[in-house]
Amino acid sequence: MDIIGNLAHGFAVAFSFQNLLFALIGALIGTAIGVLPGIGPVATISLLLPITFGQPATTAIIMLAGIYYGAQYGGSTTAILLNLPGEISSVVTTLEGYKMARNGRAGAALATSALGSFFAGSVATVVVAASGPLLTSIALSFGPADYFSLMLLGLIISAVLAQGSIIKSIGMVVLGVALGLVGTDVQTGQQRFTFGIPELSDGISFVALAMGMFGIAEIVLNLERPEARSVLKTKVDSLWLTKEEWKRATPSVLRGTVVGSILGILPGGGASLASFGSYMMERKMSKGRHLFGQGAIEGVAGPEAANNAAAQTSFIPLLTLGIPANAVMALMVGALIIQGIQPGPRMVEAQPDLFWGLIASMWIGNVMLLIINLPMIGMWVKLLQVPYKFLYPAILVFCCIGSYSVNNNVFDVYSTVVFAVLGYMFNKLKMEPAPLLIGFVLGPMMEEHLRRAMLLSRGDITVFIERPISASMLAIAAVALLAMMLPNLRKGKEAALSG
Repeated sequence: MDIIGNLAHGFAVAFSFQNLLFALIGALIGTAIGVLPGIGPVATISLLLPITFGQPATTAIIMLAGIYYGAQYGGSTTAILLNLPGEISSVVTTLEGYKMARNGRAGAALATSALGSFFAGSVATVVVAASGPLLTSIALSFGPADYFSLMLLGLIISAVLAQGSIIKSIGMVVLGVALGLVGTDVQTGQQRFTFGIPELSDGISFVALAMGMFGIAEIVLNLERPEARSVLKTKVDSLWLTKEEWKRATPSVLRGTVVGSILGILPGGGASLASFGSYMMERKMSKGRHLFGQGAIEGVAGPEAANNAAAQTSFIPLLTLGIPANAVMALMVGALIIQGIQPGPRMVEAQPDLFWGLIASMWIGNVMLLIINLPMIGMWVKLLQVPYKFLYPAILVFCCIGSYSVNNNVFDVYSTVVFAVLGYMFNKLKMEPAPLLIGFVLGPMMEEHLRRAMLLSRGDITVFIERPISASMLAIAAVALLAMMLPNLRKGKEAALSG
């Protein structure tokens, strides 16, 4: 089938009542957690993983995807009305969006965000549909050595682009890989790193790690922060833009869509990087750059388009190569593996309903989000007034029930608590846990491809540099790592000379 036929098949899958319902649920939850500051899609998806087990894989992934790109929409509401980003990728929106609101243009800022997000999301859906099969056909020519090098590149870039110290980020990746290798060796049947604990023979529970490190730890951190939510008192005006605002916002949306579509594909990239990149571009290229800092509509249009485009194109490496581009995609890999599906280049042939149904549901979800965000803005403003102290007890109870229900084993609940403590400690030590999660997901797959490559080459390690694809990826990984570490090495050398 050609791309039109494949998309028609995808829409037939996505328009089933069950999938439409769960796409709507995902969009609503995503918007809500985007609006509520401090929760975020990583924590929410990790908390909701247990409820996906009883659903078909396609339905479950459609809902989780809706939460992710829905959060990009919702995050702009708090950024514009409260000067408080509901999502990391909405930090940039506060810079111009809140000033627009203070200038009496809150409605225009919200409309720009929603319409820009819808356009960018629609374009990104086409990009995913067009590039998915092409990349899949390329990926089918990859050998085990190429896959190993690709995954190593993904891990290194996720560490390089993480916030904070590069050494800490690499340490988190290594720890994640080590945790992923706990359990029974598939080839020898020997248990490793289990310390005699029978419950660890099948490995560490992905749900326990994700819920603890990203869900409960985030809740505890939120409780430490003083709750400061003062909704803008000015009434939200007309949601329509003036002719001049349309003229200024349109080029920014187009540029943001291109930036987000490209950066979303990169491992370690995603919505945050795209929104920051788009903002910096608008400050240099837009005609209204002299208005930045006073409420420039370009500073809302570009970043909001970019973060939504990136949120959707980040599915490309997941669906075609089985490589998560960010922490949310790592959770998606976990959700697929739990459902018995191995993401990668054979997914288009093996799971056409899931592949094309998910792509079609992205466009449907964007239409839903446009309807949810503009006419229902009053409801989201009311939601902002719910005190966090009423939300977190229910979330904690849900965590414990969800963690137990996966295997009906109390050991998973204890594991969740342990990872919650670790997640809290990592945050206090400024060690971002996202690279750990990506390492945890990719570690076992890296080991499998490493072993296959060594078996096929009869133990000759030069196979990794003899194959052009593998050698190229290793070279890129080395350059990225070196480029990130050079400034630190230079500072150390200067300090030694001055001392």
